[in-house]
Amino acid sequence: MRHPLVMGNWKLNGNKALVKELIAGLRNELSTVDGCNVAIAPPVMYLDQAKHAVSGSKIALGAQNVDVNLSGAFTGEVSAEMLKDIGAKYIIIGHSERRTYHKESDELIAKKFAVLKDAGLIPVLCIGETEAENEAGKTEEVCARQIDAVLNSQGAGAFNGVIIAYEPVWAIGTGKSATPAQAQAVHKFIRDHIAKKDAAVAEQVIIQYGGSVNDKNAAELFAQPDIDGALVGGASLKADAFAVIVKAAAKAKNA
Repeated sequence: MRHPLVMGNWKLNGNKALVKELIAGLRNELSTVDGCNVAIAPPVMYLDQAKHAVSGSKIALGAQNVDVNLSGAFTGEVSAEMLKDIGAKYIIIGHSERRTYHKESDELIAKKFAVLKDAGLIPVLCIGETEAENEAGKTEEVCARQIDAVLNSQGAGAFNGVIIAYEPVWAIGTGKSATPAQAQAVHKFIRDHIAKKDAAVAEQVIIQYGGSVNDKNAAELFAQPDIDGALVGGASLKADAFAVIVKAAAKAKNA
């Protein structure tokens, strides 16, 4: 049985005071929650502070990006081994904001995926279509292409123990969200697409939903059979709202 994961992507937000207060709030809100894995991905400069703040709790540490290079003359970059050294476990790659603002290609993201696997870290591979692609009926085509960048270069086995986050770009930070039925249909397509290569791998892969997940729509989303948690943006910056999402996942998947 797949164990859901709810992960908070803090994006470019926070300071030392917020890290301290938010994690203290999360520890308090989530102390009795079972049945759902939890992770947070603060900005990289706060990872060490966050690692100490989550110590002894059920909250795992994540990061928002990684470079493909392991070391060397690459100013401003952060390597997989550095993230591992500081205690990060889950690493977000392929987020639509990186694809859009930094022109990251499917091929580059597949390289990041391989680097993370080699380092023993867990990739959180974000995929999803834009509003124009959605309206043109290309949702499945886009998701398949983004998954195939890894499938074709590394094989289905690369998806053992990893996370896929389906995030329709038109729903990120917009307040719009795919309906539970729409999200479930895409999640099932993603799982079926991987199953064409390896059914056992497809069955165990965690597929999160992301895109304006909040305390009001979480329970209905998690009731869907192929939605295994969430990658949460804005709501992850509020301990009470994030906790509601985690509790909804734990309840739905252990009902």
